[in-house]
Amino acid sequence: MKIKHYSDTDWHKDHPSGAVVFQYCLEGDPRSRENFMLTLGRQDGDFFMPRHRHNFEQIRLPLNGDMTIGERLKLKEGQVGYFPEGLPYGPQDDPLGNTPPGRRLQLVLQFGGTSGCGFMSMSQRLAARDDLAKEGEFVGPNYRHPGGKMEWGLNVIWRHVFGERLKYPMPRYPKVVIADPARFNWIPTPETVGVSSKFLGAFSERAAWIEMVKLAPGSSWTSTHATAVRLLFVVSGAGVIGAESIAPYSSVQVEAGETLNLHSSDEVQIFLMGLPPIVIPADSEAEFELVDGAAHDKV
Repeated sequence: MKIKHYSDTDWHKDHPSGAVVFQYCLEGDPRSRENFMLTLGRQDGDFFMPRHRHNFEQIRLPLNGDMTIGERLKLKEGQVGYFPEGLPYGPQDDPLGNTPPGRRLQLVLQFGGTSGCGFMSMSQRLAARDDLAKEGEFVGPNYRHPGGKMEWGLNVIWRHVFGERLKYPMPRYPKVVIADPARFNWIPTPETVGVSSKFLGAFSERAAWIEMVKLAPGSSWTSTHATAVRLLFVVSGAGVIGAESIAPYSSVQVEAGETLNLHSSDEVQIFLMGLPPIVIPADSEAEFELVDGAAHDKV
């Protein structure tokens, strides 16, 4: 089990736009196709990204402020968005306007999807950017090769890290799936006094799931799962896991087969993301599009 606490100062300016800074909460195993990265993203400047897609999946929860995910389409504060692998979204156009820098804050989970492409760790990505910048130049999300050719930067980085062409799985869903937890009911957990949950959904044949869990003051909650890694984010409240205290914006990683015991000191609300193992069928190559470039090349 891993526990990471929120810090006011532990921010990293690693986004290619330069407008977003990250706080790294939890990270998986970069050698595994089930690798993941849970981060807090803080918007410090005007943000824009063209329409694009990824070969991994994302779950996003805006904690403060809204997020544009396409023309006239927003993921609003408190809503949860599931972004399937291979699905184009954007353009993202979020000027600060009257919002103070650093006010907008979002929880983001990026993880290897059902197709088995995996997820590149941030350390791998940054090392590749440094290497590639010795020969060419990164211009926003794009990369200018020494000969002047422009290419979507992630494609170039992927080839540099893994030695193969980046491929995009055909999306299993036609658009970003948005759940509004405010519209879900709290359902009491059987045989557990003071604990209730909102199950927000499970996705693809992998059945990766998201839910909210609430503990009344002085309640205890036990979580176990034989095969899935569970990532917990404390939205509000305080409690104790074992001998360690947790507080708002603490993150907890619970491994498959591991049991979590949480006791609340006041009302606690948890955002939980479950990641079962990936099973790759023998004919999996049939689901990919071998297309280079950002999503605006082909949608």
